[in-house]
Amino acid sequence: MIRIDRGHYRIRLADPSLTEDGTGDITAMKARELGRGRVVVGDRVGLVGDISGRRDTRARMVRVEERRTLLRRSAEDGDAAGSQKPVVANADLLVIVVAVADPAPRPRMIDRYLVAAYDAGMEPLLVLTKSDLADAADLLALYEPLGVPSVTTRLDPSDREDVSHTPGHGVETVRKAISGRTSVFVGHSGVGKSTLINALVPGADRAIGRVNAVTGRGRHTSTSLQALELPGGGWVIDTPGVRSFGVAHVSSADVLRGFPDLAEVAEDCPRGCTHEAGVLECALDEWAAGGADSGQPGESGETDGKAETVDTADTADTADTAEQPQSAADSDAARTARRARVDSFRRLLAPSLEAEDPTIQLGHRR
Repeated sequence: MIRIDRGHYRIRLADPSLTEDGTGDITAMKARELGRGRVVVGDRVGLVGDISGRRDTRARMVRVEERRTLLRRSAEDGDAAGSQKPVVANADLLVIVVAVADPAPRPRMIDRYLVAAYDAGMEPLLVLTKSDLADAADLLALYEPLGVPSVTTRLDPSDREDVSHTPGHGVETVRKAISGRTSVFVGHSGVGKSTLINALVPGADRAIGRVNAVTGRGRHTSTSLQALELPGGGWVIDTPGVRSFGVAHVSSADVLRGFPDLAEVAEDCPRGCTHEAGVLECALDEWAAGGADSGQPGESGETDGKAETVDTADTADTADTAEQPQSAADSDAARTARRARVDSFRRLLAPSLEAEDPTIQLGHRR
């Protein structure tokens, strides 16, 4: 399924030669036997009827194949539990597009997208645009403990007067990351998502808007989901820019699936543990405070292969004294890293998502 428009479903056949024009693109209608079940972009479906793609012909969808992944969102966070809408099926990567400036980044929105990615079983990729306007270091540091991969893009200086505003630096890195995969691009209005897609997909011709100088908000330019084929393989699915993304349907256990190391630790939590800050006997807190693992550097007993003759009686005290500060430093570093990872994970849980955006210092470039 590559596009849905007012009850008409645009589908790319697995064998393009079956269509008269050789593109593999046909239009289909949903059969009654599918009932009210929702079909979304990315779904793989079974068809009957005319699949020639000739004008005024329609095939019928009679089956939706099992979904490998499913990106979902709640209409609003206040909706009843279980009230969610499927957005895209069978995608591999959620590309979260964020402007470093103009408009200012919204970390809680990024957090919501991350929650949705982990719930869907998709990998997240953070793409920062407009880094020619401000320094992205503090924003990147916020997500470093989560291990979220990121790419920073910016206009080359010679391109700043170009009305197309095509990003230069970083685009090839994004292209390599999405090659051969199905990627969903998300981001709130005005972040440069459509501009980036136009740079990645020749002929995409996605409409580009401008940020309102008074409100600081962008105008919605993408109005429907559409899958665009990448040269060399893979798909980009463009989504409409949004100002909110509800994840009320996602539990802490759903988020935890995105963190295999923390999920293993959480097996020791009491039954019903929410893993939120302040919860008694949460195993994540004990793990965060536990120091370095055994087998830290310098503890393996390995040497560089050179034989040495030493007087152990004379050097034992000196060696112990030298190793203790290093060992303590390793333990402190491990505790700090674990604490940061647990705290960052908890930022993705429901209570934190309702909080205000943290303050980020952005040094604007001239």
